[in-house]
Amino acid sequence: MFPLRDTITYHGATIATIGLIVLNGLVFFYQFSLGIELQADIFYAFGFIPYAFFQNPVGEFYTIFSSMFVHGSFMHLLSNVWFLWVFGPAVEGRLGFRKFTLLYLLSGVAAALTQGFALPDSIIPMVGASGAVSGILGAYLLLFPGARVLTIIPPFIFFFFWLPVPIYLGYWIILQFFYVFIDVAGIAWWAHIGGFFLGLVLVLFLRPKRIYKADPFWECWRDYC
Repeated sequence: MFPLRDTITYHGATIATIGLIVLNGLVFFYQFSLGIELQADIFYAFGFIPYAFFQNPVGEFYTIFSSMFVHGSFMHLLSNVWFLWVFGPAVEGRLGFRKFTLLYLLSGVAAALTQGFALPDSIIPMVGASGAVSGILGAYLLLFPGARVLTIIPPFIFFFFWLPVPIYLGYWIILQFFYVFIDVAGIAWWAHIGGFFLGLVLVLFLRPKRIYKADPFWECWRDYC
């Protein structure tokens, strides 16, 4: 299911969201400006490799962060920043620049470590912002349970569906567990799961304690504040 936009019309500032999208884009274009033949070297130098990390956690610690900004292809980048663009502004508007950035980075850390503990002997580099973005999705679910998401559901690409957030994100996280269960290779499914649940928990501590009545959904999350 591909999200187009949500129903949260009051976002406030989106400096962190836009900044992270731009930063990911700049890193990607610089990465591929170095040449296709160097991409594998970049993945192994800056990607998170569970086996290498557990063998040398101090020397490989930087890869937990660097891996968040390296992507394998333009579509890989686009899918991650699109989800960030759809769900990020509302979460940033609620948390503010600093807490939103902290949530994003810590979710990325949790994603890498979850993938590492799930597959500690893996020598395949994990790259991409999907784990950090998954943390934003987890936070969104808790902060805006009454929102809806305008969605395209293949193969009905010419029809649009407004899905409640619990249904959309509930289906999304169940799908991650399903792909882990059937062992679909090539994507760090455990990273998505780890990032999502870290975001879900961390937002309990980062969320504001007052209600923004300018938000049309403030009644929906009154009990969460």
